[in-house]
Amino acid sequence: MQTEKVINHIVDWLKDYATKANMKGFVIGISGGIDSAITSTLCARTGLDLLCLEMPIHQAENQVGRAERHIAWLQENFSNVKRQEVNLTPVFDSLVAAMPRVENEEERFMSLANTRARLRMTSLYYFAALESYLVAGTGNKVEDFGVGFYTKYGDGGVDLSPIADLLKTGVWEIAKALGVNEEIINAAPTDGLWGDDRTDEDQIGASYPELEWAMEMVDKGKTVDDFSGRQKEVFSIYKRFNTANRHKMVPIPVCEIPKTLK
Repeated sequence: MQTEKVINHIVDWLKDYATKANMKGFVIGISGGIDSAITSTLCARTGLDLLCLEMPIHQAENQVGRAERHIAWLQENFSNVKRQEVNLTPVFDSLVAAMPRVENEEERFMSLANTRARLRMTSLYYFAALESYLVAGTGNKVEDFGVGFYTKYGDGGVDLSPIADLLKTGVWEIAKALGVNEEIINAAPTDGLWGDDRTDEDQIGASYPELEWAMEMVDKGKTVDDFSGRQKEVFSIYKRFNTANRHKMVPIPVCEIPKTLK
């Protein structure tokens, strides 16, 4: 990958899109992870306003710390960066308390994890509307179009996706070129939706390089029967997630009424 040219291309694309949309800049949620780190840095490079939101919900301290240090680094290097913390923990707790109780709390863990993402999306759009900003998405190609590893109408609810055509390995490469903090580059990827230190690999069962390989194999028309051992396992994992999350990657189904019924 021609890293510097890719960086310049994305920055130009971001600036051109915002300018044509008559928007002042961007708002982005900073998680302490590498995707939000490079997306925010690319947005900062446009010279347009960038509002970095910290939106902790029972967040692990290491994630909060990385997010704080990244925003501080951005502000040291770019004069167009603003910072805002919105503590969503009491909002989340109040919403959970208002919901009917369930017999087994574990049954709603996934629902509550997605609720966190949707609260953050609501907060991002609050500031976007207030300041005439665009909500910048942080999803990469494997997450957005491979395994669908994001929350529908949560972190998937954005105005534009500057890194959605980059594989995760490309994200790491760009992070190094941009000078993103080493602690973020070296941190295990996590969605930060559980209040603990579980990683993306823990949840998916495969690493991003493995998922990229599987994505490539699918593009080449391979099937699960073409592989054995770990490769067969990874390919099956990828296909399972891709199939289950296909609804996130296609337009919302519309029930079309036949003309004869109108």
